[in-house]
Amino acid sequence: MKMTKWMSSVLVAGAVLTLAQAAQAHVNVYPKETTTGSYEKYSVRVPVEKDVNTTKVKLEFPAGVKVNSVQPIPGWTYEFEKDKDGVNTALVWTATEGGIKAHEFQEFAFVGANPKEEGQLAWKAYQTYANGEVVEWTGDKDSKTPASVTTIKAGVGEAGHEHGQEQKPATAPSTETASAGSNNTLPLVLSGLALLISIVGLFRKKA
Repeated sequence: MKMTKWMSSVLVAGAVLTLAQAAQAHVNVYPKETTTGSYEKYSVRVPVEKDVNTTKVKLEFPAGVKVNSVQPIPGWTYEFEKDKDGVNTALVWTATEGGIKAHEFQEFAFVGANPKEEGQLAWKAYQTYANGEVVEWTGDKDSKTPASVTTIKAGVGEAGHEHGQEQKPATAPSTETASAGSNNTLPLVLSGLALLISIVGLFRKKA
């Protein structure tokens, strides 16, 4: 009986580990959770699952996300794809020095302005290998090639402040606070004066 329970635990642990490794092998966009109306730094993690180098990565922006700023990476060039109105709709990174080798991964970073509505962002990615094969990470979460998803929750700030932090002007201390501070100081001053008078009186008596 104990052996059966032990074997079951081992099998469950192995299954969990396999699923975790499989998830890490997918193209993922981080963070997995962010806030509405904020500027967020996103990172695209691209692992290589084959024995062939990855030479190109394309990421499509979900509706409502505005991207105009990209972090440059040595050995890679980038280019925006635009719609008919000139709005950026995708980013394409292309290797200039061999790309990402087998058993390695690369992270690509950019800054995006989040939409002001709560919801989920599905990032569709296309991973191109040196042999011309393209893996489309565009499926649902239960598919073999799922799109990475980021959940957007309500935030306190608006786009323009880092991570949704609302900028508030500094305010002067209220009159009540200043008055309370004065009232707290007065007893200390009176106690100090009383102690000083006592010391002076003591020295006079000795004299």
